[in-house]
Amino acid sequence: MKADLWRRWRAGESISVISRQIGKPPGSVFTVLKHHGGIAPAPRKARAGSLTLGEREEISRRLCAGHSYRAIAGLLGRAVSTISREVGNNGGRDVYRAIATQERALDCARRPKQCLLAARPALRQTVLTLLREEWSPEQIVGHLRRYHGNDPAMEISHETIYRSVYTTRWKVIPREVCKRLRTGRPIRKNKRHTVKG
Repeated sequence: MKADLWRRWRAGESISVISRQIGKPPGSVFTVLKHHGGIAPAPRKARAGSLTLGEREEISRRLCAGHSYRAIAGLLGRAVSTISREVGNNGGRDVYRAIATQERALDCARRPKQCLLAARPALRQTVLTLLREEWSPEQIVGHLRRYHGNDPAMEISHETIYRSVYTTRWKVIPREVCKRLRTGRPIRKNKRHTVKG
């Protein structure tokens, strides 16, 4: 459902249209969008060699049928310890569910990269000062190129500034700075979004 929500948002559909299409209240759709600042997150990937959703489904079905860990491991071509650990870490034989386990595995595998502004305090301070003075991200980038053009530590794109402003969960730029942008929007508007009013 979230994948469908993001696909529709990228296509330029409004929150009310998306909420009708997926059968959820507009507030719920907005909450998902706001968590990421209106910028679709990168697709999540499991690391190579980890159990796939298909394998987890097979484990779940075989556990319900009463099969042993050894039988399941033989069927999937995995070590018995892998199956035992997988089931043990996810509630045991009676509780194990493939979808919930897959979601948990993807969440645990996530290694978020540090935001550029978080990694460069001097750059962050300059950007914050100019944002508070109601400069647009494009103006900030132009200023930095003009006065710090030879310093690679002071390079940033306007898109990175927008992402840092709107993705408030990163806590790099204070929430009130969003209101300093000329649009005053709480989330990033998709460039294909054409609904007025």
